[in-house]
Amino acid sequence: MPRPLWAGAISFGLVTIPVKIVSATEDHDVHFHRVHLADMGRVRTRKVCELDGEVVSQDDIGKGYEVSKDATVAVTDEELEQMPLPTAKAIEIVAFVDADSIDPVRISDSYYLAVDGQVAVKPYTLLRKALERSSKVAVAKFAWHGRERLGLLRIREGAIVLHSMKWPDEVRDPQELAPKAVEVGEEEIEQALQLADRMTIEDLSGFRDEYRQALEDIIAAKADGKPLPSPTRARRTRRERSWT
Repeated sequence: MPRPLWAGAISFGLVTIPVKIVSATEDHDVHFHRVHLADMGRVRTRKVCELDGEVVSQDDIGKGYEVSKDATVAVTDEELEQMPLPTAKAIEIVAFVDADSIDPVRISDSYYLAVDGQVAVKPYTLLRKALERSSKVAVAKFAWHGRERLGLLRIREGAIVLHSMKWPDEVRDPQELAPKAVEVGEEEIEQALQLADRMTIEDLSGFRDEYRQALEDIIAAKADGKPLPSPTRARRTRRERSWT
C-alpha cells in the first residue's frame, strides 16, 4: 500500500471508522533540476530577507499575513494549533446528495480511504454498502494542511474515495467568459452531433502522455550519447505505443 498521508476517522452519525488516506493518483511527470550548465552542479535557492538582505535560517522563518501595504502580522504555529477545528482528525459526514448535483469544476484532488486496523472493517463496509445502495455521495468536512476543507465520498471498485472540493465562494462565475449569443442553424448542430457520435468511445485507457514519452526518449538518447530521435520518427513511435 502507498505511504499514508493522514490518519484519522470517518464520523458517520454514531459510527466511527478509523481510516488512513493514501493518494489515488501517481505523478509520472518528468521533473528537472536547475543546474549550472558549466559543470552541471545543482543550483540552490537561498532564502534572503528583502529588507536587510541577510540569508535567513529555517528556524527564523514564520508565517505572516499582509493586512495592509505597510503592515504584516505574524501568526505562530502554536496559535494555529489552538484554533477550534473539530475536524482536525476526522472526516465528518454532514450530508448526502445526488452525485449529478455536484459540479465537476468543484472537485480537486482524489484520495483512497483505507481501513486502519481490523476494528474498522465492519463500519467501513457498512458505509460502503449504504453509499452503493443509496446511489448517493456523502459530503464531508475535514482538515488538511492547516485549513478546513469540503470533501466528497463515493465508491470506486469497492473502496471509498475522498475527493477534496472547492468551497462555493472559491468557484468563479463563468458568465462573463461566455460569448454573446449567435444564431446556429439546425443543420450545423446536427453535423456536430454526428461528429460527436463518430468520436464516441467507451474506454479511455488507450490514451498516453505523448509529450512525456518524447521527453523520456530525448533524455535516454542524451544519457547514452546517441543522436536525438527525429520528430517524425518519434511521433510514429508514440502512435504505435499508444495502441499497444
